[in-house]
Formats: sequence, C-alpha cells, structure tokens
Amino acid sequence: MSTVTPDERLLRVSPLRKLLGRPELGSVVGALAVFAFFALAADSFLRASSLSTVLYASSTIGIMAVPVALLMIGGEFDLSAGVMVTSSALVSSMFSYQMTANVWVGVAVSLLVTLAVGAFNGFMLTRTGLPSFIITLGTFLMLTGMNLGFTKLIDDTVSTKTIADMEGFPSAHDVFASTLTVGGVDFKITILWWFALVAVATWIMLRTRAGNWILAVGGNQDAARAVGVPVGKTKIGLYMGVALGAWISGQHLLFSYDVVQSGEGVGNELIYIIAAVIGGCLITGGYGSAAGSAVGALIFGMTSKGIVFAEWNPDWFKFFLGAMLLLATLLNAWVRMRAEATK
Repeated sequence: MSTVTPDERLLRVSPLRKLLGRPELGSVVGALAVFAFFALAADSFLRASSLSTVLYASSTIGIMAVPVALLMIGGEFDLSAGVMVTSSALVSSMFSYQMTANVWVGVAVSLLVTLAVGAFNGFMLTRTGLPSFIITLGTFLMLTGMNLGFTKLIDDTVSTKTIADMEGFPSAHDVFASTLTVGGVDFKITILWWFALVAVATWIMLRTRAGNWILAVGGNQDAARAVGVPVGKTKIGLYMGVALGAWISGQHLLFSYDVVQSGEGVGNELIYIIAAVIGGCLITGGYGSAAGSAVGALIFGMTSKGIVFAEWNPDWFKFFLGAMLLLATLLNAWVRMRAEATK
C-alpha cells in the first residue's frame, strides 16, 4: 500500500513562520526601539508637529529608497541616484526658464530625460556585462560634471534662476511641494508620494509576474534566464524605476525652493542604499521588500530629527547611522537564518 506524500506547497504555514520569513521584520523591531528611545530621550519627540517633521524627513529619503530597494532585490546598485535627483530638477528649471515655457513643459521634458538616464544605465549594464558599480559610477561622474557645467554655461553661476513667477508654477508646487493641514498639523505632500510608491511597489512585488521576475533575477539571473525570465528588460525597468523616483524627488526639490544648486545630491545615493539595507534588503540581491525600505527610511528620519529634538550634537548623527546599519544588518541576517531553520 503506497503512502501519498502531500505537496509541500500545500502545507499549512504557521503565522510565526510567516512572520519570521518577512524581510522587514528586523527593521520593524529596530524602528520600534528607535522610536521608544527618542520618546524617552526627547520630550518634544511625541508632539504631533515633531512627528510630522520626522515623516517629512523620512519621505524625502523614502521616495528614493523604494525603487533603490527593488533594484537591490534585483541584484544591482545605482550610484548615480543622488545626483540624478539634482539633474532632474535642473532640467525642469533651465528648460522652463530658457524656453519661457509653462513650467509643466519643463517638468515633462525632465521626466523624459531622467527616464532616459535610467534606461541608459540598464542598457549599458545588460549590453556590456560590466558590474553595476562601474556603470553607475561612470554615470554619477558624468551627471555631476554636466550638472555643474551646463548650469554655469547657461546661467553663469552654480545655481538656476528663479522660476517662481512663471506660468504653471503654483499648480506644480501644489503637486510636488505643497503642505496639507490635517487636524491642525501640517504634513508635506511628499509623505503621500512616499506612501503611494510603497503601495505600488509592494503590489508589484507580491501580486505581479514582474515581482517574481525581480526576485528571480536577484537570486540567480542565469537560472532565471533559463526558465524564460526577461532578465535584460527586468533590469532596465528597475533602473527606470529609480529614475522615476529621482524625477519625483527632483521636482520636489525645485518647487520647494524654486532654485536649484548644481552641486546638490552628491552622497545621497549612499543614504538610499543604507535605508534599503536597514529595511532588510541583502547586498547580494534576491531578498527584501518595499515596505522594509520604508521602515529603513523612517528609522533614518527618526534618528536625524530625534537627535535635534534631544538637543544633542548633530555631529554624532553619522555615528548613530553607521551603528544602526551594522545592527540592522546583523539582525536581518539572524532573522533570515531563523526563517530558514523553521522551513
């Protein structure tokens, strides 16, 4: 008499095992610890206005951390992400000013240019076979030089001319840089952009074929290609996703201050990567989540503003950030090992 072995895919999985298998578990524990710490260390931290400030700081990082996290899950990096934000803002500003066009025309041109930069990164990666570190480092250097060179060539200075008096500026400001008042507390619209990106990215990862492709490509791209996954198109799409995030962040930068400094953005790419890693993404790819990147950005925001609310010397911020990165990485590794041990 033969014994039928049930398909392991149909076995019931306990809630605890599901919880341990979530990439963002470690970052959530860390976020709760950071929140409790600053709630005790700074009396003003729990005020509604303070939490609004924390969310705003988190959103400016989180908008970029989401697509960067998806790119890392796909097994790649983008070192040009920080300066791409500035490039996006510069294109919008200078095109609108020089062409005396409605600022929405500059915004649209900026979207096309920024997406083209992302597509260029992905195309070069898939066609040359070079590491993404080298490809995007080259793009980083080129964009840094172009940002400064074109700004000085066109405006004779390192910053753009103001476009605050141009047609379309008020409506563009409402979309990218307005402030919403809820219950007497002001919230920046970037928080809504951030939440929307997290929701869309989570849906892509959990509910679409593209999400499976991203995980497969990050886990083993040769095996993924062997089963029919479009590896090249997936990676190009991921780089264009980073470019879309850079465009949103760039428009916020422009319409918040109506002028842009050409040297901004250098170094921010590391902050986006740190937020993704703290949120549970592995450097080696194939593991992570959009929600985790949001938690990583929230930890960044709580730490950067919590130090201010606690009236500590802000020079220590980088120390705390580095310590959190190491602790979060160790905690994420432990959580993953526990999850694999329970399978």
